[in-house]
Order: sequence, then structure tokens, then C-alpha cells
Amino acid sequence: MTLQLIPKPEEPASKPVADRAYVRLAAQIQALVAQGEFAVGKRLPAERALAERFDVSRTALREAIIALELQGVVEVRGGSGIYVCEPKPGTARLPAAQEAGAGPFELLRARCLIESEIAALAATTRNDADLDRIFEALTTMREQMMDKAANEEADRRFHLYIAQSTGNSVLLATVTSMWDQAQGPIWEKIEQHFHTQDLRQASQEDHQRIFSALVAGDAQAARQAMRAHLERVIGEFAQGWR
Repeated sequence: MTLQLIPKPEEPASKPVADRAYVRLAAQIQALVAQGEFAVGKRLPAERALAERFDVSRTALREAIIALELQGVVEVRGGSGIYVCEPKPGTARLPAAQEAGAGPFELLRARCLIESEIAALAATTRNDADLDRIFEALTTMREQMMDKAANEEADRRFHLYIAQSTGNSVLLATVTSMWDQAQGPIWEKIEQHFHTQDLRQASQEDHQRIFSALVAGDAQAARQAMRAHLERVIGEFAQGWR
């Protein structure tokens, strides 16, 4: 009997780092500016027209515009439009698509999917100590409504405490990682345009509904409340420029 050697399986090819559509799109628009198609001082076409031209979503286009604004390529004028700026020496380059982190909308959509299910699970696993921690964060958010930084820190704790109440360390680490990614120049710029006290007030009401569902132990209501909250935030960031 002849024994046949089983060939050693090939190592799986390493998966390339995710390509960031908004970075590639920003580079395309910047190239058109350099070629003179979009002239300095002139207004860019409307977002809808640009999205159709490049066959991208309006949220991807918005992230690209913010990236270009950070580079000084364009200027966003609320209520007027987006204008091409005079090139300035020493402006930092756009990062390569493989270097850039997740865009705000990409990250928010991931949070919407993941945190809504975490909230549903938390409704069935939370105990009184968990509810006390979540309520403390909710109360601090309300008390610090006028202090953006303090309000955001309490907002972060609210979401992390919900993940913690599942008793699953992987879920807690996942939510922590997503919140840690929500920082940097693009996030700061998008919040500059769209983060208002009205947004914080609406989020407070959303969080109250989430908390009420957790107290009631209603998994479906918790899931729906968390999803509605994050979908509303996405909608706010996709509104007209301010």
C-alpha cells in the first residue's frame, strides 16, 4: 500500500486593508480641481449632481467634501454652497485610501447594526447595578447639556455601560473600539458643521427611550430605540450644510 502525502494547504492570502471610498473620491475631485475643471473661486456642482457623476452615495460624497475642506481645497459656506479655494503651499496631502480610518457614516452604520442588537441583549441580561450605572450617565447627560465635552463623555459611558451589562467582554471591547475611532480631524469637522445643542437634546430623548426599554426588559423596544437613535444621528449629519 502506497501512502500519499497530503499537500500542505496554502496560507490564506492576507486580506487587503479596506479601501476608503471617500478618500478615493476626494482624490478624484482634487485632480479635477488641479486640471481646472472646477475653477478656483467657483462653486462646485450640487451634491446630488456630484454623487450622480461619480456614482457614489451622498454620504460618501459628504465625507469626501469634508476631507477636501480639511486640506484647504474647498470651503463649505452654509446656505451658499461649496467653493474651490486658492491652493496654499504646505497643505497636507490627502491620506492614501489604505491609510485612512473609517469615515463617520461607515462607523455610524456599523454602530447602528451592532449596538441595536447589544441593546436588545442588554434588556434581558441587565441587573439593578447595571441600570444604576446607565441612569447615572443619562442623568449626567441631561445636567451637562450646555457643556459639549462633558455631555459627550456621559454619552460614551451610557453606550459602554449598556454593552457592559450584557456580560460579554467582546461586545464591550467592540463598542469601545467604535467609540475610540470616532475622533480625528474629519469627525471634528463634521461635528463643527452639524453638532448642535438641539442634536444633544434629541439624543437625550432617544436615550431616555432606550433606558425605559432596558428597565422594562423589553428587548424589541430596546433594539428599536437604539436603531432609531443612531439612524437619526446619521440623518442629522446628512442634512444640508450649516
